[in-house]
Amino acid sequence: MAVTATVTITTVLFFYLVRRQWRKPLWVVFGGGAVFLSFELLFLGANLTKLVHGAWLPLLIGITVFTVLTTWQRGRALVTARRERQEGSLTTFVNELHEAQPPLRRVPGTAVFLNRGKDTVPLAMRANVEHNHILHENVIILSIETDPVPSVPDETRITIDDLGFDDDRIIHVTARFGYVQTPDVAAVLRLAAEQSSEVASLDLSDTSYFLSTIELRLGDRPDMARWRSRLFVATSHISADAAEYFGLPRDRVVIMGSRIDV
Repeated sequence: MAVTATVTITTVLFFYLVRRQWRKPLWVVFGGGAVFLSFELLFLGANLTKLVHGAWLPLLIGITVFTVLTTWQRGRALVTARRERQEGSLTTFVNELHEAQPPLRRVPGTAVFLNRGKDTVPLAMRANVEHNHILHENVIILSIETDPVPSVPDETRITIDDLGFDDDRIIHVTARFGYVQTPDVAAVLRLAAEQSSEVASLDLSDTSYFLSTIELRLGDRPDMARWRSRLFVATSHISADAAEYFGLPRDRVVIMGSRIDV
């Protein structure tokens, strides 16, 4: 049952690709598809008798996994869009810090804000400025990226950007890892110190790490079906602990976040 269904679905997807990507005429798509499917549907029909004798179990497992994965994909897209609206542009935010009157108070120490990329402001950084009205003397915004390769050598791992100002001690560091490598924030900072005199002058032993977290809850008017929203909120609680994953010292981690309705 599983084999014949897989072969049939693969044929349908292949001829869909022939039509959409290769722009072949309909007579080629339907003609070629009919030849292959005429045999495959016979095998599939013959095996349908197995459905009530146990084939329903792997089908049920497959449908369940497919439902969870598509719900997670849709939910993450909605949360990402709303989160980006809350975070705002990083370039605009840095420009506003320079134009602020009176200037924002800078406190001693180094703050490392982990963020998804260079386009938006870390939620923890925005909350620290808007609610505490302070910013650390040295600020590193760190983004971890996973490349589609097994490993990335140290020589090409780090990219440093001063975000348009070379005197405000606010920099963005991008660290690239392969999919078999485990991100290590301490090692990233040591590599950045080798490439940047600004990072090299910092006392990394006096560093605070800020994590941005999102609390998800079921809204009054969810963008997905209510059962899918409930499923997405439930699965969001099984995500990995960011502090443990990145090897951050627990006694120097500050978690700040926001709440988003789905």
